[in-house]
Parts: sequence; C-alpha cells; structure tokens
Amino acid sequence: MTDSISSVLSQIRAYQNQLGQVARVAGDAPRSDALGGPAALPGQPPAAARPSFGETLRGALEGVNAAQQRAGALAQAFERGEPGADLARVMVAAQQSQVAFRATVEVRNRLVQAYQDVMNMPL
Repeated sequence: MTDSISSVLSQIRAYQNQLGQVARVAGDAPRSDALGGPAALPGQPPAAARPSFGETLRGALEGVNAAQQRAGALAQAFERGEPGADLARVMVAAQQSQVAFRATVEVRNRLVQAYQDVMNMPL
C-alpha cells in the first residue's frame, strides 16, 4: 500500500511540475518553498502560483477517471475486434486503472483517518 501512496504523491508532484514548466518556458527558474512545492512566480501573488489542495486532488481524480475511461474504451474496442486493441494493451490499461483506483481509495482512507484523528483531539 505504501507504493500506491507513493504513486499518488508522484502524480501530484508531476502536476506541480507541469505548472512549474510555465515558468521555465518564460525563462524563469522554478523555485521551491520549504515544503518542496513550487514557490510563487515573480510578479504573481503566492495563491495564484500554486494550486490549492482541492485543485490538486481534483486533478488526480480526473486522472484516475481518465485511466478508467481509457481502459473501458480499450476493452470495448477489443470486444469489437478493432485492430489497434490487442489483449496485452487492454490488460495493461485495466491494471493501470485498477492501481490508480486503489491508490485513490487509500488516499481517501488516510484523509478520513486524519480527519477523525483531528476531530478526536482533546481541546
């Protein structure tokens, strides 16, 4: 399960790196803050430079959904006998979507557990 969490974290970092590439194209070197995320770009307020947790989570969920849709489309193409959809590609896409979904469920479970831990803290 630690590998699946690492996979989700690497996907989140990839999304952050994609946002940082905008600065590289403009000729600015991306900087990192103390938490390892991209810092604010010069001339922009910090909130506009990095995505919120909700946006990052939404992007990760959209990626999982896209993987599941892609696997379903490949499976249907294989069932129809289309030439580009061989069994190996269908199985790999199905496994990728399954791993992504399991990682998402694990992240959700960790978030729920963290929320419950915070709510049960004594004042």
